[in-house]
Amino acid sequence: MKKELVILPKNMRLLNELGENIRLARLRRKLSSVQVSERAGMARKTLWKIEKGAPEVAIGSYLQVLFILGLEKDLGLVAAHDPLGRKLQDAQLVPKDRAPKQKK
Repeated sequence: MKKELVILPKNMRLLNELGENIRLARLRRKLSSVQVSERAGMARKTLWKIEKGAPEVAIGSYLQVLFILGLEKDLGLVAAHDPLGRKLQDAQLVPKDRAPKQKK
């Protein structure tokens, strides 16, 4: 049985914003949805879902559209600025030792 994906409202707003940004980038380049979807090798409906920020669309599809728009390097910026992670790293927190595996 497949678990249903639950997206918090705050995260859904972020996905919607991402989709809108992708749509605006396409329009600034004066590309139609048909042109982008064909170049990305996907159905126009999938592009429409991406531009709406649909969480069920695979991240690879988002990446493919970003590539067509020349924005794929933007994905590399995700988690690049990680102040919490850096503080944890700097604190040199050591994870607890795991119990040894039991032999069967």
